[in-house]
Amino acid sequence: MPAIVLIGAQWGDEGKGKATDLLGERVDYVVKFNGGNNAGHTVVVGDKKYALHLLPSGILSPGVTPVISNGVVVDIEVLFHELEALAARGVDVSKLLVSANAHVITAYHRTLDKVTERFLGKKQIGTTGRGIGPSYADKINRVGIRIQDLFDEGILRQKVEGALDLKNHILVKVYNRRAIQVDEVMADLLSYVERLRPMVADTSLVLNRALDEGKTVLFEGGQATMLDVDHGTYPFVTSSNATSGGAATGSGVAPNRIDRVIAVVKAYTTRVGAGPFPTELFDESGEFLRSKGFEFGTTTGRPRRCGWYDAPIARYSARINGVTDFVLTKLDVLTGLEAIPVCVAYDVDGARVDEVPVSQSDFHHAVPIYEEFPGWTEDITGAREFSDLPVNAQNYVLALEKMSNARISAIGVGPGRDEIVVRHDLLE
Repeated sequence: MPAIVLIGAQWGDEGKGKATDLLGERVDYVVKFNGGNNAGHTVVVGDKKYALHLLPSGILSPGVTPVISNGVVVDIEVLFHELEALAARGVDVSKLLVSANAHVITAYHRTLDKVTERFLGKKQIGTTGRGIGPSYADKINRVGIRIQDLFDEGILRQKVEGALDLKNHILVKVYNRRAIQVDEVMADLLSYVERLRPMVADTSLVLNRALDEGKTVLFEGGQATMLDVDHGTYPFVTSSNATSGGAATGSGVAPNRIDRVIAVVKAYTTRVGAGPFPTELFDESGEFLRSKGFEFGTTTGRPRRCGWYDAPIARYSARINGVTDFVLTKLDVLTGLEAIPVCVAYDVDGARVDEVPVSQSDFHHAVPIYEEFPGWTEDITGAREFSDLPVNAQNYVLALEKMSNARISAIGVGPGRDEIVVRHDLLE
């Protein structure tokens, strides 16, 4: 049985929960392998809507074991808040496993994130202020706190003292903020120990044994390809590897065990925060997409920047991730448009460029070259077979597939869990 990686192909918010739902009860484990509570999945179950931030969306599927693996940074307060909220709505959260090697987001990480972003002024990155970047920075600087450290109070105190020794100098002398007390941080972290203890495991061992036993494991990426710290629009990126390669390092499951890479891509494009966005719309078309697609951040509530489909980005994502299948979401949002432009290439200083430029400066100045496709007016939310779609909608999907260098295996035609057209089984 397969190990499957599910990632976003654009700048996030593509609707990865739709793809997870499609796999449903055929999956035994769903693993969050990167990021923290700086991104979210909105999952619709019947008439109920769930906004998940730190938890993998598989927690809503009965029989699935949800896993937060070592590549994630965990805000424990947020973790328990989400678990309590789901439990109050009748969701079974008892199977959640958390890696002993995952890093912890502390109060000083959140404080530093907010004051640093404010200090940057007009040069802000556009972070969510939730401490994700500073936590990953501590991880790389080898002064981070891991989940396992909470169970050894002596080690934990040493690590907190070491971290605050420098950070308090920065907070007080650079940002004119009060120093954070070691005892405050200790009391906060230790207050979660007994509730956290039953969830903590060697998740790498658990997942490898599951694959040995023929179980199906889904690795669910947070954020998306264009926000990957190595392969995205740096520096306007997240602080982790949101591409398929991050599934291996972020979980402790080897790359040669991965059978399939599914990338989720919207029928148009959005992004949140600063950074280049060639197809961004500043007119009524952008407002149409934002309003009809309800393009507001699950985590922040910020309005998303909206633009037309960008085929070079889809091709880039297919190449970087080794995409075997695309899931195209929100096709229904385009219903009612007379014509639908698609970016097929860029104009960079008078030259046509068919791929995403390696130079960030070129990408900032890239002007989209569009090809227009006829729209449709028919309601497509009831479509369950590809042939149920209007001819123009079919042609639009087939054109995107040809441009994007991987097959489009499923198409979202509405917000409901069952509002999807399957062209190719994602597990076969």
